[in-house]
Amino acid sequence: MLKKVALSNVNTGRVNQIVVDTDSDDKAISGAGKAANELAKVTNITGLDETIHRLTMKKGNVEDRANLFAGVARCLERNISTIKSFELQSNRVKSPRYRGIIAEVAHQISVGEKISDAMAKFPDAFGPEIVALVKAGEESGRLPEIFAQVGKASKKTLRIIKKLKKGMIYPGIVLTMGVAVIITMSYTLVPAVSKLYGDLGADLPGATLMMMKLSDILIHKPWTLMFPVMGLVMLFKNWGKITKNARVQKIFAATPSLGPIVRKSAAAVSFRCLSLLLESGVRINTALKITSECAPHIYYKEFFGRVRNHVNEGLGLSESFLMESHWLGEDGRTVCGIMEIAAETGSATEMLDEVADDYEEELDNIANQVDKVLEPITILFLGVLVGFLIYAIYSPIFNLGKVMLPGNDDPPPAAAP
Repeated sequence: MLKKVALSNVNTGRVNQIVVDTDSDDKAISGAGKAANELAKVTNITGLDETIHRLTMKKGNVEDRANLFAGVARCLERNISTIKSFELQSNRVKSPRYRGIIAEVAHQISVGEKISDAMAKFPDAFGPEIVALVKAGEESGRLPEIFAQVGKASKKTLRIIKKLKKGMIYPGIVLTMGVAVIITMSYTLVPAVSKLYGDLGADLPGATLMMMKLSDILIHKPWTLMFPVMGLVMLFKNWGKITKNARVQKIFAATPSLGPIVRKSAAAVSFRCLSLLLESGVRINTALKITSECAPHIYYKEFFGRVRNHVNEGLGLSESFLMESHWLGEDGRTVCGIMEIAAETGSATEMLDEVADDYEEELDNIANQVDKVLEPITILFLGVLVGFLIYAIYSPIFNLGKVMLPGNDDPPPAAAP
């Protein structure tokens, strides 16, 4: 349930409206970050208003998670109570979802629950790897370090995501303009050309007929534009589920330009997760199981699952990596070489951390140049679009002479003897 909290400052009279996604007024006030010199008034957001708010409000993301863990770590390092450490983060996060999570976790801790158990109730925000890390931190007494590590890893992920999004702006604008040009021509130029060609009874190429058919649909049935718009909305809304499909992941991994980004991103997340779990004192068998479950790509799920099976059979980590190195693509031998060093030096955690750092650095470099990577694809799309439009509109013009003056094609009469 969404709740709107009006916080009025008793000194200045200024009122701030904050939305919190929670189930009680007390938790809403806690999640809103009420200060000592503020008065709070809570109202429920229901019905259509709630639906609109949920569609338009900021969603919980990696940025909120990074701010939450980094802030809690800083508070715990200074011996601030766990409940207070969470409540102090209410004004650092930006989404109603995370404000509600903070309030609920603080409440659960206040009634005797462990932090890991409280976080486990929000699997959409805290995956099993994070819950396992927090649980290991509770058992080892290294909770501030664990929170700091998760916050640091989340900030690295956030930085890369922002760069990738920035690189997608130019291709997105080009694609949007291309679609807009086709729609505009379908309403303006194509109808006039269609009338001219129809009156002359000329034979038209398939591209022109296709444009005329599209124009006719958009003019007489404009509501059909809702279908592609709704399709895009559904695509973006279910993008997370679509990208988790094994077949889709395999297609992405095999796609030129996109494949290396997908593989390196999944590798960075997976190896970082395994490194943090082992560093936190989680048993290697359990760490490999959690990493396999949390790996964002099917290839890495298979890789860590098979490595775990080999370890259970008594093989060493480096040997298991070598046996399944083909799942890691062209980087497989390199990673196995690093793990062999780890086996000889007894520094598996450090070497896994180094592997994760290398992948993150490569991904960071790709993110800096993603616009250049996508530029050939964008140019190809523009070339195909412009070529199609020119051929569809202007190709019949060159045949108008034959239609209007059909006698011109007759052979000249023979000369008299």
